[in-house]
Amino acid sequence: MDEVKVVVAHSERATLRVGDVFLKVDTDQARIDVEVEAMALVPVPTPEILWRKPPVLAIAAVPGTALGRLGEPSTGSPAAWAAAGAAIRKLHEAPLPPWPGRRRRGPDELVAELDGECELLVTNGVLPADLVTRNRQVAEAAIRPWTPVFTHGDLQIEHVFVDGGEVTGIIDWSEAGRGDALFDLATLTLGHEEHLDDVIAGYGTDVDLDVIRAWWSLRSLLGVRWLVEHGFDPSAPGCEVDVLRSRM
Repeated sequence: MDEVKVVVAHSERATLRVGDVFLKVDTDQARIDVEVEAMALVPVPTPEILWRKPPVLAIAAVPGTALGRLGEPSTGSPAAWAAAGAAIRKLHEAPLPPWPGRRRRGPDELVAELDGECELLVTNGVLPADLVTRNRQVAEAAIRPWTPVFTHGDLQIEHVFVDGGEVTGIIDWSEAGRGDALFDLATLTLGHEEHLDDVIAGYGTDVDLDVIRAWWSLRSLLGVRWLVEHGFDPSAPGCEVDVLRSRM
């Protein structure tokens, strides 16, 4: 009998694996609605939906292996990273989804959130002031006008599965919506800067690398406290705190 493996679990949601079936438990049905609709629309490989019975969504495992994990060396080849870039370009060229995106924020709102988070990080002694100040400066480049595209919204490296030089599936679409293309590229390469050139080669168009680096800082600054509060360790080698230190 297949054992039950906890893939991720925190107070907002949990994902379990039983054999080749993933069970996603989420009381926020709007988030699951987005995931289901996004997988039906996107022009890239996604998991098969087996059934849905709120608050549970059952999906089939995708073939291949994850491109990597944050904090660990990637086993993906340059060709695999380039294939990921090509798949992301295909997604970004797709027609916009009918919903705006769960996390879409205007520049003023984003600045206010970032400044508030930076103040909390320093006041509560979570991170040194000089580290926060430097990365707040770097993050400024990400706060600019951008043309919305169909984005994954949470394109972490472990959400992209590959086999050789082919993308076999992209998972976890609950944050999909209209967003900044460079946010997706930055999320994928967070902590794996050495593969950025491969991704951009596959993406096939010029991008502003300063903006991608700015998103690394911005995403990390906004994520550190949440990660700590939900039982994760952003200070593990290669993770968010190391990403922030790399900007010093």
